[in-house]
Amino acid sequence: MMSLRRLLAVSRKEWIHILRDWRSLTLAIAIPILLILLYGYALTLDVKNVPVQVWDRSKTPASRLFLSQLEGSPYFVLVGFCDNYTDIQQALEEGSAMIGLVLPADFADRLPSPSPQPIQVLIDGSDANTARLVLNYMELIALEFGRTVISANTRIDRSRMPSPIELKPRVWYNEEMKSQNAILPGIIAIVLMVIAAMLTSVTIAREWETGTMEQLISTPIRVPELIFGKILPYMAIGILDVAIAVGMSIWVFGVPFRGNPALLFLMAAIFLTGALFLGMTLSIVLKSQVLANQLAIAIGFLPTLMLSGFVFAIWNMPRPLQWLTMLLPGRYFISILRGIVLKGVGWEVLWIEAAFLLVYAACFIAVAHRKLKLELE
Repeated sequence: MMSLRRLLAVSRKEWIHILRDWRSLTLAIAIPILLILLYGYALTLDVKNVPVQVWDRSKTPASRLFLSQLEGSPYFVLVGFCDNYTDIQQALEEGSAMIGLVLPADFADRLPSPSPQPIQVLIDGSDANTARLVLNYMELIALEFGRTVISANTRIDRSRMPSPIELKPRVWYNEEMKSQNAILPGIIAIVLMVIAAMLTSVTIAREWETGTMEQLISTPIRVPELIFGKILPYMAIGILDVAIAVGMSIWVFGVPFRGNPALLFLMAAIFLTGALFLGMTLSIVLKSQVLANQLAIAIGFLPTLMLSGFVFAIWNMPRPLQWLTMLLPGRYFISILRGIVLKGVGWEVLWIEAAFLLVYAACFIAVAHRKLKLELE
């Protein structure tokens, strides 16, 4: 039978290790703050202030009206005017502009016609995703400008024009469609994986390397008391990191929180348990602090960052990678985070993802318990 007294004694011993290693403790608290600030300010999928180099061959009030409408949007900034393709090419090559816009000489003359008016748009496609978004924004502005001109022109025979389809979109859960609102909740999963990789992956290995494992073996301590006693301090640090990440997301970046905070912390505790025991399992098996830490980052942190849907949509990945993501707990936890924070859903919607996290945590608890032998080899 597991002794609560011995478990708390192991936990107290681990707290002493953590407090003495003040650098690791400082990093454990500073990492969520740094990641929130880094991803909140630097990582954004919103495209704004795209530099545009313009060759206005028309030089008419109509062309100036189009350019003013373009610059009045939050997406584009006119950085220069030229009168040849060489200057446009140079601007695209240097990176001072991402778009070269060429308005034809007959731009104003062809506006009264309902037929399409060609405008040449030269885009730097070295960043394919951004280029695709920029082209969509440009097409929307051009379409809106064309509608404005046609509606203002009384010489058009509207009976010959096709009936337009008017979309009336309404965005749910992230009304402003800010990428920060989708990215920042996922930071919690990244933070917890970092904590697990950095701290728990060295717990048992440190005992072997410093020679204190022999002392533990000589005591009446049992395997469950040792592994759970060592996990408790890191669980407390992880929950503190979750509170820091959630608080900064809400009060610094204005991410809306619509769900139940208690449910979020419960799900975080389940995910954190699995992540911590993953690190401990590596520490038990490898018995090397450096190797266990590196491997924990390789199989825990990096897959969570790249394959969990944190930045890249899972449905847009190749089919084999989509199957692989089903084995990653980060996929389910990030879905839970966005569901609670942005959608305000509850247990009745998230129980499947929660079940996967429970299975994941239970598996690594069982593996850690099986692999740890309190005996000298």
